[in-house]
Amino acid sequence: MYALRNIARSAPRSAARLSTKAIRPQPSLFRQSAISPAWSKTVPRLTSSFHTSVIRRQETVNEELVAKLQSEITLEEDLKEDGDLTTNIKEYLENSPFEIEDKPGHEEVILKRTMGDETIRVTFTTADLNNQVPNADEAEDSAMYDNEVDDMIGDHQSGGANTKGAINQGKTSDGNVRVAPEDSVAPADREDLADEYDEGQQQGFPARTSIRIERPGKGALAIEAVVQDGDFLIEDILYFPQAELADPQTAEQDWQRRSMYTGPPFGNLDEDLQILLEKYLEERGINTRMALFIPDYIDQKEQKEYTRWLNNVKNFVE
Repeated sequence: MYALRNIARSAPRSAARLSTKAIRPQPSLFRQSAISPAWSKTVPRLTSSFHTSVIRRQETVNEELVAKLQSEITLEEDLKEDGDLTTNIKEYLENSPFEIEDKPGHEEVILKRTMGDETIRVTFTTADLNNQVPNADEAEDSAMYDNEVDDMIGDHQSGGANTKGAINQGKTSDGNVRVAPEDSVAPADREDLADEYDEGQQQGFPARTSIRIERPGKGALAIEAVVQDGDFLIEDILYFPQAELADPQTAEQDWQRRSMYTGPPFGNLDEDLQILLEKYLEERGINTRMALFIPDYIDQKEQKEYTRWLNNVKNFVE
């Protein structure tokens, strides 16, 4: 759904940029000299007409801007998520031991709980969704590159055999490449899996999460991970003897944090140790259910925040 929303947002903006460039007046090749001849007559300025035209132009721009903002608000209202997603979010929050802290107008969201003497916080942000909007020029360049590659493949093979994505390939006596239909590597290349592949591509997006586990008198663990496709992909597990160093609030704390050895990258650890640390997090509710909840909540929150922003700007301009 987030992909559909981003396409709907970006399409009218691209058209607007093109139309603006088309109607923008070009600078004149001939400009009046800054120094007027002494014999030229001074033409009185119609100051009242000038100011009136500026005011009218400003009113017209304001009206157009308000109308465009209202159009965007209407679009966002039409693109609201269906009831199933809202129900899934509610079910997680109702059945989860975590409480959510979500301040309107802020990007960050915090899931918080206590377990024994531990205080656990999981922080994520809507900025990760906005970072997934593809650049129009990059998308066009990528499409052109893909077409060129396909053309090159087609030019270098004879007999019409399709070699794209094939793994079991062998040349026949006539020079053609023999490809079995089941040898397609990518699911998107198989018709029976094409729909399933497209749906899977739109299910999730990478969302960074910061996990903090604190214990009185024992410091804190700071876990940096990426949530995607129902999994927590752990990058680092850092240990700090003072809990406040996990999220430094002063320059002194930040400097002290930088000078500490906090542990190696998670991927460099022994595999058995990695598995046990993952189980340690799962026992505290940092599991697949949460990994599926976070992207859904980010998507819904970003839609609400964008609609709120549109309304705020519209009320300001009116």
